[in-house]
Amino acid sequence: MPIKNGVQLITYADRLGNGALSDLQSLLEHELAGVFTGIHLLPFFYPFDGEDAGFDPIDHTIVDQRLGNWDSIKMLGESFDIMADLIVNHMSAQSVAFKDVLEHGQDSQFWPLFLTKQSVFSDDDDAGIAKVFRPRPTPFFTEYTVANNGTVPFWTTFTANQIDIDVESQPGQHYLTSILDTFADNKVDLIRLDAAGYAIKRAGTNCFMLEETFAFIEQLSQRARDLNMQCLVEIHSHYQTQIEIAKRCDSVYDFALPPLVLHTLFSRDATALAAWLEISPRNCFTVLDTHDGIGIVDVGPSGDKPGLLNATEIDSLVETIHNNSNGQSRLATGAAASNVDLYQINCTFYNALGGDDEAYLLARAIQFFCPGIPQVYYAGLLAAENDMELLARTNVGRDINRPYLDIAAVKEHLQKPVVQGLLKLIELRNNTPAFSGDFSASYQQHRLVLTWLNEDSSAELVIELNSLQAVINVNSATQSQSFAINSLLE
Repeated sequence: MPIKNGVQLITYADRLGNGALSDLQSLLEHELAGVFTGIHLLPFFYPFDGEDAGFDPIDHTIVDQRLGNWDSIKMLGESFDIMADLIVNHMSAQSVAFKDVLEHGQDSQFWPLFLTKQSVFSDDDDAGIAKVFRPRPTPFFTEYTVANNGTVPFWTTFTANQIDIDVESQPGQHYLTSILDTFADNKVDLIRLDAAGYAIKRAGTNCFMLEETFAFIEQLSQRARDLNMQCLVEIHSHYQTQIEIAKRCDSVYDFALPPLVLHTLFSRDATALAAWLEISPRNCFTVLDTHDGIGIVDVGPSGDKPGLLNATEIDSLVETIHNNSNGQSRLATGAAASNVDLYQINCTFYNALGGDDEAYLLARAIQFFCPGIPQVYYAGLLAAENDMELLARTNVGRDINRPYLDIAAVKEHLQKPVVQGLLKLIELRNNTPAFSGDFSASYQQHRLVLTWLNEDSSAELVIELNSLQAVINVNSATQSQSFAINSLLE
C-alpha cells in the first residue's frame, strides 16, 4: 500500500499528551483531527525511557506496557501510516541475550550476536582502530566482565549501554527478522533504519557506510518490502552519500535541508539551497527538526570533498543559532552536555530562528514546497521553546528539544498564532493536488521560486530574499488563492 503524500507527525508516545498511546490517539482524533496523514512513533519498545530515550531497547519486539500494547499500534494504524524504528546497530546491555553472554561467555548461544573488538581487529591494530569514524566522543569499546573470568571489550558505538550487534551473524539475522515480522503483524507501514550506517565493521576502514553497508541496507530493505513495508534510511553524512543511498533504497532523509534553510534565512542568500534542490533525492522525507539536533555534517565538507556550505558559512550558521537562542543552544551542545553527538547543534528550530514567528512559518513553507514527504516534530508543531529546565535536570543535550507536553499544554500551544499558521500550511500541503506533480526551483536576483505543477493544478512559493517576504500562489480547477506568509499570523 503506497504511503500517503501528506504531512506526518514525529513524536514520542510519552511526551505528547498524557503519557500513553491511547492518549495520543485521542489527541489525534480531537485536538489534531485531520492534521496528519502519518505518524513516526519514536521508540515505544521496552523500555521507552532507557539511557537513550528508547534507542537502547531491552526487547525490541515488546511495546512497553506503560504506553500500551501492539493493539494500540494497530488502532493507530487504522487511520495513519505508521513508522517505527528498527534499531539496527545495537541493543541494551540489560537485554536477556547480553546478560546471558556475561554469565556464560562464549558458551552462550548469544555470543555470536554481539561484536567484540576481536571480532574485527587484532589486538595490536591500533592504526586500524584509529581510522574508525566516531559519532560521539565516548569510547567505542567498553570492557565487560564475562563469566566472572576477565574482561572483554565489546563494541559500543554510541553508549556503554548500547552493545553493537553482529548483523551478519546467524543470530543477528534472526534478531532482525523477528523485529520485521513483529512490525508486519501490527500494521507498521514504514521502518526507519536507525544507525544503519554503523552496522558493518571491517578492519582497515572507518567502519561507516562501507560498500558492504550499502549491500546490507539493500538486503534489509528488500526483506521489509517482501512483508509489504518500506524502509527509510537514517544517515547523517556528506550529501553525496545521501544521494548514493537514495539510489539503493526506498527513501532517505533530506538532512541537508534544515541547515540550508537556516543558512538561507540568516544570510538572505539561497544559492546553496537552490544548488541542492537541483540534485537532491526525490525519494526523501523532509524535516526541519527531529528528536536529535540540527545536523551540520550533512552540509559540510568531508575530506577532500567540498560541502554544500564552506567552513566560514558553517561557522556563521552555528554562531547565529547560538546567538538567536541567547546562548541556550551552546549549553546543550558539544562538551557542555553529556550523551552528545559531534555533528549536531541542540536547539529547537523555533529558537534557532530567534523565536521569530514569520521566519518560522517561512521555514516551514520552504520545507513543504521542497520535494519529499514532510515530517513535523511534535515540539516544532507547537513552536515549543528550548526546555532549559529539562536540560538542567538531565544534562542530556538533546533534551532541550524533547519537552513533555501534556494535553493542557498542547491546548495552550495550539492557540498561538504561529501554530495556527502552521496548521494552515499543513492543510494546504495535504490538500493541494499540485504536490503530487512535478517540482522545479529557480533563483535569480535574490528571488527564490519553488513550483509544483500537476495537470491543471499549480502551487508556487515566491520568496524575496532581500526582505524575507514570501507569497504562496495556488491554482486549480476548484480553487485559486494567493496570500503572503505573514498573513497566516493575522
